[in-house]
Amino acid sequence: MNTFEIHHQLSFHDIAHILKDNKQIRLSSDAKEKINACRKYLDDKMVSSSEPVYGINTGFGALHHTKIGAEDLEQLQKNLLLSHACGTGDTSPREIVKLMLLLKIQSLAYGHSAVQLQTVERLVDFFNLDILPVVYEQGSLGASGDLAPLAHLCLPLLGLGEVWNLQEGEWKKVPADLLLKRHQLTPIALKSKEGLALINGTQFMAAYALWCVMRANKLAAFADKIAALSLDAFDCRLDPFHPALHMIRHHKGQVHTAQEILACLQDSEIAAKPKTQVQDPYAFRCIPQVHGASKDTIEFAQQVVLIEINSVTDNPNVFPNHDLILSGGNFHGQPLALCLDYLAIACAELGNISERRTYQLISGQRGLPAFLVSNPGLNSGLMIPQYTAASIVSQNKQLCTPASVDSIVSSNGQEDHVSMGANAATKCYKVLNNVQRILAIELLNATQALEFRRPHKTSPHLEKLVANYRKTVPFIKVDRALYEDLELSFRFLNQCSTIW
Repeated sequence: MNTFEIHHQLSFHDIAHILKDNKQIRLSSDAKEKINACRKYLDDKMVSSSEPVYGINTGFGALHHTKIGAEDLEQLQKNLLLSHACGTGDTSPREIVKLMLLLKIQSLAYGHSAVQLQTVERLVDFFNLDILPVVYEQGSLGASGDLAPLAHLCLPLLGLGEVWNLQEGEWKKVPADLLLKRHQLTPIALKSKEGLALINGTQFMAAYALWCVMRANKLAAFADKIAALSLDAFDCRLDPFHPALHMIRHHKGQVHTAQEILACLQDSEIAAKPKTQVQDPYAFRCIPQVHGASKDTIEFAQQVVLIEINSVTDNPNVFPNHDLILSGGNFHGQPLALCLDYLAIACAELGNISERRTYQLISGQRGLPAFLVSNPGLNSGLMIPQYTAASIVSQNKQLCTPASVDSIVSSNGQEDHVSMGANAATKCYKVLNNVQRILAIELLNATQALEFRRPHKTSPHLEKLVANYRKTVPFIKVDRALYEDLELSFRFLNQCSTIW
């Protein structure tokens, strides 16, 4: 069955399954009941009480004291989406937008947001039909939720804003109303509180965080395998990976990394050869400690993100069973902001130590030719890819300046502390893409260096990797324009879920 039911909690396994298999989603009967019950409670409450309730019959932010008449409540919600759609800059990747839709649906499905069932089901339609709104990277302060990005995400519900449309193999922006008509979908008429429920929330930050954690896990696995290849290419000792060393400093990631390296190099002819050096440089010797610490951070981030994607983060929240409407701060992105800054730093370190291994491989040591090319001098070989890696590593250091320590007062002082989690999210996304490029450059160098160890072989596992890589990136005999090799190496890693 190719349909996933939204009911209780999403796991990383669920999400990976939905994305990989391009599954359709639907609301469970339990979710529908909760959504309907919450909406009915609010409708009844609005009839029976004239008390002002923030965002339902009042203005927003610094305008929370302004009472809004019953006849204007629907216009209030429409105006909210229109006025808050102030995103700018680059557009968010479509895979992020699709995750935003999924996470917004999940949050609304708990039945604490008082939205109409048809509103949530229309978001489900968007997800299933790949009607992906155009969302911009810049505009969210990461508190009061991701107001601007979520306004762009939800404007198409009203037949407004823009969406992505695949035309002749190319994605283009088109007015939302055109695509709604094509799919015979009518615009939604928002009721009281709905606009606020749609744009309050952390789904912009959370979608980026979810993507980043999933990508970080892949990059950590890539880093181990590529590092193992570099270890043999540089003719390193395996003593630093002995289990006894890691059981006396038993950080989980460190122990796991040492095990992975030894597994990758099992039955390697090169590793079994006697070594002349007593020790290897830190970039090789300390792989378990560095990679392991990053893995432990990724695991921490995964737990934070798992809680967030299964939370209700709009405001106010409605509790029909307790006859309560509570205004609070669940939209504040501080947990994600801190986590994303930490994750970016941890993943940047995978790139940092990778570039150092690349530097050692081209240094002309351990019987390897300078810059890993025959006839160096006439040929520059792999001299400049290391420059490229160094440049990217430096950019990552700049991107790793924490966003979460910053805050700017907004809404006339009503919103006086913000998380800047959206900036942390978009920075982390860039760091991870950069790390993949750095690892791709190390892979280019390690496979090149390995050829100078022939006829000796690395492990059967890594020889298979090298053979697959050579189908994409050939050995460099003499100088050629290497930008194509760098891009091919990067793309090779994108395909590695099937190759490894």
